[in-house]
Amino acid sequence: MARRCRLPSVGGRFMMDSVFTLFERPLARRWIGYWFGVFLFALVDLRDTMIGEFLRPAIGEPGESGLWGRFACGLVVTALIWLDAIIVGLLPKRVRLPLVWGQLFVLFMAFFYSFDLSYSFIGKKVGFLITQGAFTTIYISLVSIAIACVIALVAALAKLSKNPIAYGISSFYISFFRGLPLLMQIYLIYIGLPQMGFVVDPVPAGIAALSLCYGAYMAEIFRAGIIGVAQGQYEAASALGLKHVVIMRKIVLPQAMKLIVPPTGNQFIAMLKDSSLVSVVGVWELTFLAKTQGRAEFKHLEMLITASLVYWAMSICFEMVQARIEAHYGKGDRR
Repeated sequence: MARRCRLPSVGGRFMMDSVFTLFERPLARRWIGYWFGVFLFALVDLRDTMIGEFLRPAIGEPGESGLWGRFACGLVVTALIWLDAIIVGLLPKRVRLPLVWGQLFVLFMAFFYSFDLSYSFIGKKVGFLITQGAFTTIYISLVSIAIACVIALVAALAKLSKNPIAYGISSFYISFFRGLPLLMQIYLIYIGLPQMGFVVDPVPAGIAALSLCYGAYMAEIFRAGIIGVAQGQYEAASALGLKHVVIMRKIVLPQAMKLIVPPTGNQFIAMLKDSSLVSVVGVWELTFLAKTQGRAEFKHLEMLITASLVYWAMSICFEMVQARIEAHYGKGDRR
C-alpha cells in the first residue's frame, strides 16, 4: 500500500498558511514580481547598453562577466522600476496615467533611436506623409465605415427577419465576405469586375472592398445589439399602436447603440489599419507613400517607423472620439 504523504502537524500547516498569505498580499506580490524580473534580466545580454556602461566600473566588461554581470544589470533595472512604481503610486490619480504613458513613449522612442535613423530625412518627408497619405487613409476609412454601417444594419435586420429569402441572402453575404481575406476581395473587385465590363478605379474599389468586408463583420454586431434590447420594450411599443419602423427607429436602435458603438469603434480602428491593403491597387494612402518614399533613397525603416507613429496618432484621436460617443449613448445609465 502506498504511503500517504503528510505535512508536519502544526508548524508545517502554519508555514504553508504563511506562504499563501504572503502571496495574497499586494506588496508581497509586487516584491516577488520584481525579483522575478531580476532573474529574467539575468538571462538577457546587456553588454552594449546604457546599463552595461553604468555598471562597467563595478563589474568590468559586461560581456565577460557572465551570469553575474547580467544579474547585476537586472538588479539595477528592477531597482529603477521599483523606485518608479513607488513614485508613481504617491502621485495623484490624474497624473499617473500621463506619466506612465510618457515613460513608455520615451522607452519606445529610445528603442527606435537605437536603429541609427536619418532624422533629417524623416523631418523632410513626414509632412508629405501626413497631408497626402494620412488624409487619403482617413478619407477612405470614413467613407467605408459609413457605407459599412448601412450594409450592416440592413444585413442584421434581414437576418432577424422571418422572411426566408431575406434571411438566406443575409446569411450568405455574412458568411461569404467573412470567409474571404480582405486582400482577395480587393483583387476580385478591382480585377474581376473589369472582366464583366465594369471598370472600377482604385479608390472606389478599395472603398467597396472595405465596406463589404467590414459590413459583414458589423452585421453580427448590429444584430447582437438589437437582440440585447429587452423584448418588453418592443411589446410595450406595439401595445401603444406604434408601427414596426417607428419602434425600430425611435425605441430599439437608440437603446442598442450603447451595445453597438464600442465594437463598431474597434472595427473602425481595425479598418483604419487594414486600409493599407488598398495600396496593392495603387491607392496613394499612407503605407503606399511610406514604401515609395523610403524606396527612393533606401530609407525603408525611417518611413515605416514614421508611418507607424502616424497610424498610432490617428488611432488615438479616433479612440477619443469613440469615448465621447460611448459617453453620449451611455448617459442614461449614469446615476
